[in-house]
Amino acid sequence: MKAHLLVAFTLLFCTSCIPLRIAPEIDDYKITKGSSFKKSLPKREMFVFEDPKDANQFYNYVDTKFELENENVYDDVPFMVEGQQFFFSFYEIEIPDKSINIFPIVLDVFVNAALGNENIDPIFTGDDGGFTRNGHWYIAIEVYNDIEMDCLQRDALSRETVLEYLRRLKMEYLSTNNYNETVFKN
Repeated sequence: MKAHLLVAFTLLFCTSCIPLRIAPEIDDYKITKGSSFKKSLPKREMFVFEDPKDANQFYNYVDTKFELENENVYDDVPFMVEGQQFFFSFYEIEIPDKSINIFPIVLDVFVNAALGNENIDPIFTGDDGGFTRNGHWYIAIEVYNDIEMDCLQRDALSRETVLEYLRRLKMEYLSTNNYNETVFKN
């Protein structure tokens, strides 16, 4: 009985995956410091939401909506809220799930031992070395103007009006397939 349990436990262990990082799940949107969401982002507060669409769709949406003609689409996109000029920059970010699949590593160890290859590190053999990745895409938007460098900070004067604008922008992006329609809505 103990031998069967040991074999079952060993098989379960060898076929399991150990998660190293799980991408965050955002229901609607999240206001967070950019660098704490992903290290490559600026340290400003950001409006972050999941992007279920294909790559560069938000770029196309912003380019079409604001009629930028592929000029400065990522940075300093101007918009008006309550008669006040603001600018936003956005980032398309991938955060992959990352896990270690134990089975390829154990298999490499046994194959290398059987062949007498003692110098090969099993973690770094093969294409993925036992690592699997599933990406999740997010849009992170920072907003600023001439008065406030970070309009999404908790104590920013324009925070609520900017948040309302970003919520509407997000909803319009997610609900629109033909971005030329957004030009006529302006």
